[in-house]
Amino acid sequence: MPTITQPASPLSLKEWAVAVKALGEGHQIITIRKGGLYEETREFRLENNQFYLYPTYEHQKQDMVKPQYHDLLAATWEGWSPEQETVEVAYFAEVTDDIELLDEEKLRGISPYHIWSDNFADVRLHWKKQKPLHILFARVYRLEQPVEILIEEAYKGCKSWHHLLNAIPGQRFEPVLSDAKYNQKKEEILNILNG
Repeated sequence: MPTITQPASPLSLKEWAVAVKALGEGHQIITIRKGGLYEETREFRLENNQFYLYPTYEHQKQDMVKPQYHDLLAATWEGWSPEQETVEVAYFAEVTDDIELLDEEKLRGISPYHIWSDNFADVRLHWKKQKPLHILFARVYRLEQPVEILIEEAYKGCKSWHHLLNAIPGQRFEPVLSDAKYNQKKEEILNILNG
């Protein structure tokens, strides 16, 4: 298995803070994307297979998260306010697989493997119906020292990707899940998607 290094690029994927937390605590290994409202191409594209996870708070909705993860959601809101000037980057991810999905039944099948409600998944799937969902399998790594960065104007808006204007210093990191646990979860989900 190749040695993993911290991303050299400051590219980051913007994701709900609760999803970043779920990925960072090993509750899930996938994220579901279709593109932000202001993507240049109006659809999601994987810009790089390695990136930092940038937590966003503004659009999180309790009814879009399964009840058993409401405490996880509440934890992301503790101490947060819309006037906040900094955000903490604590993780980076490496995408091992990018599966395109248009099948509602298979989307239902992977429901036990993520925090989002069926309603959230349906909204994602049915928005721009002809475009597939991207199921990104993300091997997540925790930085030894999370980095506080200023929330720049460039980071705002409904875009999936942005390049951080501040470099993330090189440091130690560790995988959130062991190889064995990650590969087991991945195999279970792929069996459903490929079934």
